[in-house]
Amino acid sequence: MESTGEKKPGPRRWFTSEFKAEIVELCQRGDRSICQVVKDFDLTEAAVREWLRLAERGAGTGDGGLTSSEKDELAQLRRENRRLREDLEILKLAAAFFAKEAQ
Repeated sequence: MESTGEKKPGPRRWFTSEFKAEIVELCQRGDRSICQVVKDFDLTEAAVREWLRLAERGAGTGDGGLTSSEKDELAQLRRENRRLREDLEILKLAAAFFAKEAQ
């Protein structure tokens, strides 16, 4: 079997939010390039760029995506909207029932 020089993927690694924040800070400070941080900490460039993107969104300076608080609010509003639609359907059925009874 020939080696193509590519590394085989190892087991999936998990990083704490504190570690991710430190990596983001290192990249944003500008002391090191993203590539250098990736090499120094044995990370993937895709993961570091994703952490940077999420940090920018959280700070409100990202690509226009929702921050985590906006996502929470959106989920809450969707739940409320669904509940109100269900209430409306019940009221429509009740109105039709009582209109029929009044005749």
